[in-house]
Amino acid sequence: MNSPAPKKQFASGPRQEGLAVGAEPRVDLLPPEVRAERRNARTRRGFGWGVMAVLLVVLAATGGAFSLNVLSQAKLLAAQTETTSLFAQQKQYAPVRDVQKQVALAQAAQQAGVSTEIDWKAFLDQVGAAQPAGLELASVAVDSSAPTAIYPQSTDPLQGPRVGTVMVVGTSAALPDVPAWVGVLQKIPGVVDVVPGTVVLDDVKNIYKATVTIHVSAALYTKRYEPKGK
Repeated sequence: MNSPAPKKQFASGPRQEGLAVGAEPRVDLLPPEVRAERRNARTRRGFGWGVMAVLLVVLAATGGAFSLNVLSQAKLLAAQTETTSLFAQQKQYAPVRDVQKQVALAQAAQQAGVSTEIDWKAFLDQVGAAQPAGLELASVAVDSSAPTAIYPQSTDPLQGPRVGTVMVVGTSAALPDVPAWVGVLQKIPGVVDVVPGTVVLDDVKNIYKATVTIHVSAALYTKRYEPKGK
């Protein structure tokens, strides 16, 4: 009978690292300077590639900027060419524009010349129709504003702004009712106010002379040549 194989005994304590059987032996005999030079070479190569990448980006940006500049110059040249062409076309219509300017100037002068025009005949007809019974118009004096001057205004705060004045003298065999006459005159469109004057008896003709002053507003302007819509 075979005796049992003896058991292997393992020593306790720290494990001892032994040689790997069958491994390829390697020994680094290079000096540290060589290894440092290799690392520096790799660093320089990486730096060189980085510089090349930056250079390529700069070249691409420069090329793009140059292309945009060329495109902008082309657009500017096209716009200048079109502007020159438009100016050349406008010169053909210069005489027409000159005529249009002359017509506009004449129209402006015409509008300014009649800007203060009042149809006095129509207004005086209304004044004549407002006479009380027995009163006849003896004389009428009209004073109105001019296009190039401001009509003088009254310092009396009870009198409104006016653009013209009409002084009317009426005669009557009997004492005229001036307040009633003034009341009717004030109802005429365009009248600002009516100021009664004096009532004088002419002993020679035995008639009464009554005077009233009528102030009129800009509402009486005919505006014949004013553009439509204003």
